[in-house]
Amino acid sequence: MYSLYDRDGVLRFANSDREACLDYAKLFELNSANCCLMNLIVSIDKEANINLDLNQAENNN
Repeated sequence: MYSLYDRDGVLRFANSDREACLDYAKLFELNSANCCLMNLIVSIDKEANINLDLNQAENNN
């Protein structure tokens, strides 16, 4: 799943097709300075591997 966010972090468009997200950006004339494209599945997979013990220790300091 790909998502297109504007520079303020607001979700503009989500679709399973990367090209559909890029077409949406093109339709509304959003360039790379105004938006970012993220693969949510890759992002979720990376977040799932967080070591909670390490993060807990960092948050207590």
